[in-house]
Amino acid sequence: MLDFNNTEIAFSSKSRGELQNAYWLFNTIKYPWLVKCAKVATSIALKIHFPLAWAVKPTLYKQFVGGETLQDCSAAINHLMKYNVKSTLDYSAESEQTPEGIQATFEETLRSIDFAKGNTNLAYAVFKPSTITTDELLAKASEKREELTIDDVRHFREFRERFMALCQRAYDNDVRILVDAEDYCFQDAIDALTDEAMRKFNKKRAIVFATLQMYRHDRMPYLRRIYDDAVAKGYIAGVKFVRGAYMEAERARAAALDYPDPICKDKQATDENYDAAVRFTMDHLDRFEMFMGTHNEESNYKLAKLMDEKGIARDDSRVFFAQLLGMSDNISFNLAHAGYNVTKYVPYASVRDVLPYLIRRAEENTSVAGQTSRELRMLEMEMTRRKEHKPAEGR
Repeated sequence: MLDFNNTEIAFSSKSRGELQNAYWLFNTIKYPWLVKCAKVATSIALKIHFPLAWAVKPTLYKQFVGGETLQDCSAAINHLMKYNVKSTLDYSAESEQTPEGIQATFEETLRSIDFAKGNTNLAYAVFKPSTITTDELLAKASEKREELTIDDVRHFREFRERFMALCQRAYDNDVRILVDAEDYCFQDAIDALTDEAMRKFNKKRAIVFATLQMYRHDRMPYLRRIYDDAVAKGYIAGVKFVRGAYMEAERARAAALDYPDPICKDKQATDENYDAAVRFTMDHLDRFEMFMGTHNEESNYKLAKLMDEKGIARDDSRVFFAQLLGMSDNISFNLAHAGYNVTKYVPYASVRDVLPYLIRRAEENTSVAGQTSRELRMLEMEMTRRKEHKPAEGR
């Protein structure tokens, strides 16, 4: 029976020392004021080029990041695979949106797709569209297309070429690729390109995956449109479901610019929207492949149960469960132990370049209700269990 409280399985990959380090870290970042102070200090340190690796690498970086390079991630990838957990490498550097920074991110993402070719330990590749263009252009192309200048049109064409080149490389390498979701003001342009790429590359199987943030109340209608389009044009749609990451900023922007709030009215409505999307996809799995990215235990239970009820094999390649590296191991490792397909998002980049990502992870753990307390409770349970049973250490 699937039990997310089974800490013996959840932390089977960790030594006693690693458990203690994780406990110390989550016990530290549970304080919002401390995370805010760290965010300010990090911003200042980055501006003055103060070295931070000595403090970050043994703590946040070690918990949430696979390494500085693709090759560095091999140890984490191989270690996860010992427990039937695949990896999804995510280049998480947040370079400046200059021509040089954009080109460097584009080229590194291509390398990550090549790295995944033929590697059965890697489940997907991934990219964030805003890292291969500018925020200004994405927002303008999504919300004010009629105001695009000749230069804007040229730059958007270059962005589209980079976007499609990544999808083409994924198709050529037979690697599934996730197109990450972005802010509401960017998403229309991203949706249009993702739809175009799915029609082109997903004829036989899902290669390109759209990401739907289900805290947006318009995502169920969009999901139904994807399905209708897939049926009409004869392709397999790839969909990645997350709840969403920009709620407070989205509501503030909607209020400031006086347009309707795109976010569901409350958490219950978001949960219902999320579960409805998963059910719809599972009811039409002949036209979908699904990546379910969530740390919500109830959603994971519901999908696992639904698969069993529908007689869908637990290792059916069309369905993957996913969590972030360093978080919700009680979900990931118990699902994998029960035979379901599981992948961990494994970020990689230099310490300096990945710091904004790490601060967001810390903020997420303090802001998501119960996230840090759950991590701490699970770690405490396992450390107590090991003391009582005194198991032999060794990796």
